[in-house]
Amino acid sequence: MTLAPGLRSQLLIMVEMEDTAKRIGSGDVPVLATPRLLALAEAATVRAVEQHLAPGETSVGTRVELEHLAASPLRTHVQVGVELVEVDGRRLVFSFEAHDKRTVVGRGRIERVVVDRAKFLARVSR
Repeated sequence: MTLAPGLRSQLLIMVEMEDTAKRIGSGDVPVLATPRLLALAEAATVRAVEQHLAPGETSVGTRVELEHLAASPLRTHVQVGVELVEVDGRRLVFSFEAHDKRTVVGRGRIERVVVDRAKFLARVSR
């Protein structure tokens, strides 16, 4: 594993019905669901580091701080950008921010830990 602060990644989506609070069950309105926003941010963190991990390694989420600041209605484009801001051994800390064309939609921090995939799965299956 050779990771250093500064790694970045972005994801861009157009909000569809399957991304909404109404569909996911986190509310009853057709806007980007908070759990979906978090899933996008986590996916961007995975993308940022996946090619920098050793064979057999993966990363798992351990902590999240999320502020969902603005609603994004159907057919809105939302871009989520992440940056690796801290590396402490196997612990990785990312900041993220999500934007639509007018405003900041959300921001936060995500912590992940790099693990050996096989050992992790063996522990989980016990």
